[in-house]
Amino acid sequence: MNANAVAEGLRSQEAVRRAIGALGDSTDVWIVGGAVRDAALGREVTDIDLAVAGSAKAVAEKIAAATGGAIFELSAAYETWRAMERGGAWQVDVTRLRGDSIEEDLGLRDFTIGAVAVPLAAAPLLDPLGGLGDLAQGTLRAVSGDVFADDPLRLLRAARLAAELRLEIDPETVRLARSHSGTAATPAGERQLTELRLLIGGPDPLRGIRLMEELGVTAAVLPELEALRGVEQGPNHHLDVYEHTLAVLENLLEVEGELPRYAGERAGDVAALMGEPLADGFTRRDALRFGALFHDIGKPQTRGDRSGFVTFIGHDSAGAEIVGQIGGRLRASRRLSSHVAALADHHLHLGFMVSERPLSPRRVHQYLRLTGDVAADVTLLTVADRLSARGTGSTAAEAMIQGHLELAREMLAAALDWRRDGPPRPLLPGDELAAELEIERGPSLGPLLAALEAAQYAGEVSTREQAIEHARALLGG
Repeated sequence: MNANAVAEGLRSQEAVRRAIGALGDSTDVWIVGGAVRDAALGREVTDIDLAVAGSAKAVAEKIAAATGGAIFELSAAYETWRAMERGGAWQVDVTRLRGDSIEEDLGLRDFTIGAVAVPLAAAPLLDPLGGLGDLAQGTLRAVSGDVFADDPLRLLRAARLAAELRLEIDPETVRLARSHSGTAATPAGERQLTELRLLIGGPDPLRGIRLMEELGVTAAVLPELEALRGVEQGPNHHLDVYEHTLAVLENLLEVEGELPRYAGERAGDVAALMGEPLADGFTRRDALRFGALFHDIGKPQTRGDRSGFVTFIGHDSAGAEIVGQIGGRLRASRRLSSHVAALADHHLHLGFMVSERPLSPRRVHQYLRLTGDVAADVTLLTVADRLSARGTGSTAAEAMIQGHLELAREMLAAALDWRRDGPPRPLLPGDELAAELEIERGPSLGPLLAALEAAQYAGEVSTREQAIEHARALLGG
């Protein structure tokens, strides 16, 4: 990689040009980190990191003043400030140098590919540790033997960056990471969650998980996932629970890449849904990938034997509870934790319904009400789950698999319609229904209204009068 070409290409990026325009020919400001790496890879750069010899806040204020943006503090400990363009098109993070020089600062970073600096002024690129060479050779290398001791989060980051950038981790870095793997869970939970989000939401999450294994990080950060190793299953499965879980993730990636095959005419709607922001920086797609990792997380504690047949009775509800515990440890929002927990809790329902096809409208309504906000998401998860069960049991038979895929397409359409339109609008309010039936208003009215909704969804009632008569019949009147 030509250092001069990298520097000039980076200086031509919009965010960098804005910073240069605000700061002029500053000789004590350097572009560092991922922006330099991405420019070297020919990627568009919208976010940049600046290392400055003076006040980080003062530099951020100059950028914000010149562009009409705003600033806020990211870290008091590392004196880091962010300047954002008013419309959010780009952002600049400014951090005071660690050490007395830019060379010392680069030596304190994590990996050589991020220890490259481009002076904001027109001056040569600085690459004291050979980061551009490592990047060209596809190697991820720690800058020193203190990298993981200084910040154990870098253990997760190594797996994430290697997977994202298709790099091989240097053998000495692998050895160093393994020697520190037990510390991987010591950083704050939300920092771990951010790295896991970037890994699972990246271009090759399966390799990211495999690299976590290789570095010994999984047992520390996600011990519940590690506990799935060696948990043997029944004849419907050809893999233990751990390998089955990774197979589900792999098949989910296939489903994402071939949505028209699995979602039919509603593929565009499914893609739009998966792209929606959910919580904690996760999209629904990212959360669904987490759901694939955690859907069977309750199997080790529920494994049993019934007449020589392996069972996991209640692993869905047990898994939902464990997901909640993981979310608490990682300081995930309630929204994210409950969403992923619901995926674990409801991932079995559709499989049990395959033998009931064709489904009645009432059965479809029951599924939609039961799965709620995750109806479409968990339906996709069941597809990946079914594709990953390739044993000799009856539910792994090809006819059952095809039946499941057909049912999933139908249910996806119903779930999307439900999400767009909502449940049927009540034909009359609950208090009016109670008055017509001469019954007391209270908790007992809820099940009656739910039954009317199901009947309305099924097309059995369509007027106020029919609803009242149907309710009377339900009450035995």
